[in-house]
Amino acid sequence: MAGKTPRVSSRTARAAAAAACAALALAGCGSTRDAAGGKGGGEGKVGVVLPLLTSPFWQSYNDYVPKMATSEGVDALKAVNSNSDPSQQITDIDNQLNQDVKGLVVAPLDSAAIAAGLDQAERRGVPVVAVDVAPEKGRVAMVVRADNKAYGQRACEYLGKAVTSGKVVQVMGDLAAVNGRERSEAFRTCVRRNHPGLKVLEIPAKWESDAAAAKLDTLLNANPDIKGIYLQAGGVYLAPTLRTLKSKGMLKKTGEEGHITIVSNDGIPQEFDAIRKGRIDATVSQPADSYAKYAMYYIKAAMKGRTFEPGPTDHDSTIVRLPNGLLEDQLPAPLVTKANVDDPKLWGNTVK
Repeated sequence: MAGKTPRVSSRTARAAAAAACAALALAGCGSTRDAAGGKGGGEGKVGVVLPLLTSPFWQSYNDYVPKMATSEGVDALKAVNSNSDPSQQITDIDNQLNQDVKGLVVAPLDSAAIAAGLDQAERRGVPVVAVDVAPEKGRVAMVVRADNKAYGQRACEYLGKAVTSGKVVQVMGDLAAVNGRERSEAFRTCVRRNHPGLKVLEIPAKWESDAAAAKLDTLLNANPDIKGIYLQAGGVYLAPTLRTLKSKGMLKKTGEEGHITIVSNDGIPQEFDAIRKGRIDATVSQPADSYAKYAMYYIKAAMKGRTFEPGPTDHDSTIVRLPNGLLEDQLPAPLVTKANVDDPKLWGNTVK
């Protein structure tokens, strides 16, 4: 799954889905419109659990949740913030269940630790949709996520073209979570296979801005010849990275001598502004709007007892089966550069 997330037209997706369903006869198909029928009414409150609100990405997702809940006909409670604490997140899930919710939408902080919360929900017969992070264990109706391996590979491909040799840094996320592991390993593997002239230096920052800034400062002192940086989460790493480079006189605009090529992940407005100003070069737009929309779609379907199978959807994505048996709807996450940064279809251009 190191390749890019497939993008197909709605017409092509529907045709492929129909063909797959015909071939599979009674089996359900991947299309969200052709999934198996349900067994329940799908009514009731839905709890929403956020991982944190210190990142502009999660702030935007939080803003989208009530809007998408309304558009999908879901009665969602006000989201609760686990504040970057996996233990608190389990408590938050328990509190939501005690409010007699009939469904849960959770963005896991830790792909392993979340199993305890998922077990609680399963014991009470409450379906769960996971957003952004795929749990290692436990049952969820669907994982709504983009292909995180593609994030690392796209960053590698962009940096590899811009920097043919020399040192590049990847500022990593939490390696205890699947997102951090997949982005990190995909970046390393791509560099090793396709860009042997690059030397990768790594900063494990656990999605913490202060840790990223301090470790980057130390690394730049020892390696002032850095030519490229990959930020695995622009929402928490962009601002401290730019401040650190500026404090050292190393923040040069695109085209200027000494410019350090920077590729990020998230697709927040601050990244788009930095691209326009030549401070960074690219980002992968993680779809905060689609995360909220399809989280609400799938939790409503799950509450009705509907089930899904791998295959193309009618919204330009593909449902895949993960090694642990869970299903994941891998939503499109486009690369954004100066060439397309003003595209009005990008969610980061709709946020004020």
